[in-house]
Amino acid sequence: MSRTRIFNFLAAVLLLLSFSVTSPSALADPVADYFSSLDNFRASFSQRVIDSGGEQIQNSSGQVWIQRPGRFRWAYQIPYRQLIVADGKQLWTYDEDLEQATVKAIDEGLSSTPAMLLSGYRPLSEVVSWTEDPDNDAYRWYRLTPKETDAAVEQVRIGFDKQGELALIEVQDDFGNHTRISFTNARRNIKLDSGLFKLQLPEGTDIIGPDT
Repeated sequence: MSRTRIFNFLAAVLLLLSFSVTSPSALADPVADYFSSLDNFRASFSQRVIDSGGEQIQNSSGQVWIQRPGRFRWAYQIPYRQLIVADGKQLWTYDEDLEQATVKAIDEGLSSTPAMLLSGYRPLSEVVSWTEDPDNDAYRWYRLTPKETDAAVEQVRIGFDKQGELALIEVQDDFGNHTRISFTNARRNIKLDSGLFKLQLPEGTDIIGPDT
């Protein structure tokens, strides 16, 4: 799994968190309750990617900020510096080592199910099936299974800790790669600087996208 594919793949998953649940039937669901009350989110994260053969192909960490609706900044700091930034209209990915950025419209970034889940573009019941998924650990897990068979994302699980805070996201893609993201020092519904969601690119950056 290439660095670019991992990067763009996680951008789609991030859109899970950055939009609002609009399905009234979801309001009694603990997962929907969490996200419907979420205005913003800030945390440190660690991310591990295992390929279909069981080999670890990425181990990284950094910081994430989310401001709903549709804004986030996902900053990889170790082992290399990369950014995924959504400003509410456009989705940017920036690789500092390659001095290259890509940009596309948010609705294009939402094309991969289950990134549509919390967007409000389509009813929840049309996008995924959503069930509790008990596991033998300290977290309360929920499995989100896309209903569209051609989706790049085959399965998502989200785990909440004993305090009801989002602690883990696990994603399996169509190549059998497994991504696990762990959150620490998470805080929600605090004041965030709006400048976090505006990407300032160094002069000379190669930009790939519409009209570039």
